Amino acid sequence: MNFKTMSLISAVALALPTLGMADADDDSLMINEEIKIVTKASAPAHMDGAVDEVMSGWHFRADGTQAMQMDDFDNPGMLGVETGEDIWNEVDGSEGKSCASCHGESASMAGVKAVYPKWNDSAEKVFTMQMQINDCRENRMGAETYKADKGGSIPLEALLASVSRGMPVNVATDGPAQATWEQGKDLYYTRTGQLDLSCANCHEDNYGNMIRADHLSQGQINGFPTYRLKNAKLNGVHSRFKGCVRDTRAETYKPGSDEFVALELYVASRGNGLSVEGPSVRN
Repeated sequence: MNFKTMSLISAVALALPTLGMADADDDSLMINEEIKIVTKASAPAHMDGAVDEVMSGWHFRADGTQAMQMDDFDNPGMLGVETGEDIWNEVDGSEGKSCASCHGESASMAGVKAVYPKWNDSAEKVFTMQMQINDCRENRMGAETYKADKGGSIPLEALLASVSRGMPVNVATDGPAQATWEQGKDLYYTRTGQLDLSCANCHEDNYGNMIRADHLSQGQINGFPTYRLKNAKLNGVHSRFKGCVRDTRAETYKPGSDEFVALELYVASRGNGLSVEGPSVRN
C-alpha cells in the first residue's frame, strides 16, 4: 500500500465518525423582500457533467443563518458595505481623487462584480476585483494599494458586490483568460497535503455531507466577500482558499498569489448562472 492510498484511507477514517447526509433545502432567497437571488441553476457547460445543478452555499446553512442574509439590517456583513461606501467617497492619493471622482455613485457599478475575475488587456493578465481596485488606486488616484483581503480591499469589494446582488454571475473562461482558467481547474482537481484531498473531493464529490460540525456546500463563491460567524468578520475568497488548503495539511499559497487568482477565476466560473449575493452570511 503506497503513501497516497494510506493518506486517503486516513482522511476518510477521520471523517466517518461524523459523516452524515444533510441535503440542500428548497428555500428561496429574497433580500429585503425585493432582491430575488437565483440560488440554483443548471451547471455551466464547461463543467462537463461534473454536477447537473449548481447551488449557492446559502442552501446548506441553518435557517437562522439564512435569515440573517435575507434582511440587510440583520446581515452583519452590511457594516463592511457601509465602510466600503465611506472609502468609495474618500479623497486619497496624490491626484486628489476618490473612487467616486471617476465612477460617480457606487450604484453605477452594478453588474461589474458579476464578471470578475476577468482579463485585463493593459496588464495582459487576469485581474480579480481587488486587483482592479488596486490598479485604480495606484494609476488613477496615486494612492497606496491594499494587501490582498486586507485593509480597504474587503469593504470595497463588499460594496461592489452589494450593488450587483441579483445579477447573474457571468465569468468568461475563453479567450486570453483561458490559460489562467485551465491553471485554476488543475488546482481545483489536484490532491494536496497529508490528507491527499482536492477541492473537488469535498465540494464536488461530497457536498451535502456533514463532516464533523461542517456542512459541505459546493464551494460556490458568488456570495463573497462573506461574513463568517466563526470569526465574526468579512472574509475574502483567497483567505478561504488558504484555509481550505491548510486543512488538507498542505503548504498553502498566499492571498493574491497567481495560483489563487487562477483558482478564483475557475471557481467563480463554476457559479455562472447563479446570482451575485455578497456579502453573504455563512458559518
